[in-house]
Amino acid sequence: MIWQFASRYFWARKSTNAINIIAWVSVGAIAVGAGALIVILSVFNGFEDLVKSLYSSFYPSVKVAPVSGKTIQLNAGQLSAIGGTPGVLAYSAIVEEKAVIRFADDPTIAVLKGVDSNYNKVTDVKNKMVRGTFDTGDDENGYGAVLGLELEGALGVDVARSIAPVTVYVPRRSATSFTIPEEALNSGIIYPKGTFAIQQEFNSKYVITNIAFMRKLLEMGPDEMSALEVAAKPGVSEDELKGRLKRLLGPGYKVQTRFEQNQSLYAVMITEKWAVYIILSFILVIAAFNMIGSLTMLVIEKQKDITILKAMGARRSLIMKIFLAEGMIIAGIGTLIGFALGGLFCLIQQRFGLIKLDGDSFLIPAYPVSMHAGDFGLVLLTIMVIGLLASWYPARKAANEVIELKAT
Repeated sequence: MIWQFASRYFWARKSTNAINIIAWVSVGAIAVGAGALIVILSVFNGFEDLVKSLYSSFYPSVKVAPVSGKTIQLNAGQLSAIGGTPGVLAYSAIVEEKAVIRFADDPTIAVLKGVDSNYNKVTDVKNKMVRGTFDTGDDENGYGAVLGLELEGALGVDVARSIAPVTVYVPRRSATSFTIPEEALNSGIIYPKGTFAIQQEFNSKYVITNIAFMRKLLEMGPDEMSALEVAAKPGVSEDELKGRLKRLLGPGYKVQTRFEQNQSLYAVMITEKWAVYIILSFILVIAAFNMIGSLTMLVIEKQKDITILKAMGARRSLIMKIFLAEGMIIAGIGTLIGFALGGLFCLIQQRFGLIKLDGDSFLIPAYPVSMHAGDFGLVLLTIMVIGLLASWYPARKAANEVIELKAT
């Protein structure tokens, strides 16, 4: 009965057209707010998915690193146990160190990352090659180097044509004095084999080479490494795999998920998304003022109906629920229209990329969008709460109407 009264009050023609107009203005304002929230949140989802896909190409599902210091030791038995852990797809030993690298007369600082033969089972760098091949070489034929795109340009290397090596200098582990460079540094040569392009943060500083070269250069033992990168099997939670590895290895090792390896980046993306959500929610608050005006005028319009209902025994709670339901109808219709418009725009953007990104330096030509069911639920909940609060005052005013029955 409550919804029947509310629906009739909304759709029926009023004695004053302004009431109908204001009601539909309220619906339109809510639709605009709902649609805008869906579009903006979907764009943030699109960029978030893009960044995560780029970082997942370079960072593993789980990383085992030292709690303190720069290296860990894992023997063959420990590695075998890690490989046999449920949920582990593959693992790769890593030796990473900052170094000065020089090609011709152009020295620069880079991060050398020595990897083993399993590295391409753990990350997706091999599929991000733009020139040459992913080849880290060996001791017999010479060690290879796979450079980031920006680093290749900074050094002036042409991996497609150049056969000249890159010279690498790292601090000597056993050095007791750094006054004589020849005694303080170890050096070696690596041959450029390919170039990868993932994201500027990686492209501008990383050189991937053979782990044997790095261990030799840094005077490390065969079981010593900077970290162990582990790939999870499809469908296995990173947090679940992290727990299994922590129980296996004990407290002497730091085990991090992909999120924890890039915690500051993900935290910034989440904060930005929530900040935009809060700002755009003010559009819905403005729409709520229209609802208050519309429902207040409707209460004045229906004073006679309210008096009759009370005379027939209707309680204050029933009158209040009728006008709260009226507000929910306005909010609900506006939400459905907004969802339809926002969803349609997102689908068109996904299909045709109407809104382009300015400049030619982006990996994608148009704004990415990704609709999530959770966003629709969040926007719906927000609108219902705002609509309920906006309807409360007019509904209370209607419930408090005094019965005035005139004698005939």
